[in-house]
Amino acid sequence: MRIRNLLAVTMLTGIYSLVVAVLFVLMDAPDVALTEAAVGAGLMVILMLGTIALTTREERRHSMRHNLLALVVVAITGAALIYATLDMPRFGDPEAPAHVHLSPRFTQESPEEIGIPNMVTSVLASYRGIDTLGEAVVVFAAAVGVLLVLGSGSVRGRKSRDAARRGAGDEGP
Repeated sequence: MRIRNLLAVTMLTGIYSLVVAVLFVLMDAPDVALTEAAVGAGLMVILMLGTIALTTREERRHSMRHNLLALVVVAITGAALIYATLDMPRFGDPEAPAHVHLSPRFTQESPEEIGIPNMVTSVLASYRGIDTLGEAVVVFAAAVGVLLVLGSGSVRGRKSRDAARRGAGDEGP
């Protein structure tokens, strides 16, 4: 929270994602670990480095009013998320919808639906494959959004125009 150097923050984020990926491997969740390593330590670090290359390395200091507004938005969002969890079933509840509807369907119907006799393989290859495709679409949309917001050519074009004005002795705004 106190580091103003965005390059250092990016590197710390990548290291954190790698540590979390190792923890997922230790918890016998290699598919989640692979996704965390690829997206968290790989793609997001590349996107943040690209953003830093197009902007500045140091975070600007904001006014107290700006920080207060950000705190209010985060508090409201956090309260909404906590409120949303109140409707979830208790952890391990045998009457939860996942245990009542999904598990029996996967165990009984997945070999016929997918055509793979191993239930675990059919779930990972088919049902989770759709989930992974959705994650890839979200990451791609985030990358396109970052590029659109930053305007890859506008920053460089503005810098070259400003340099040309200074070189010609033209005083710009």
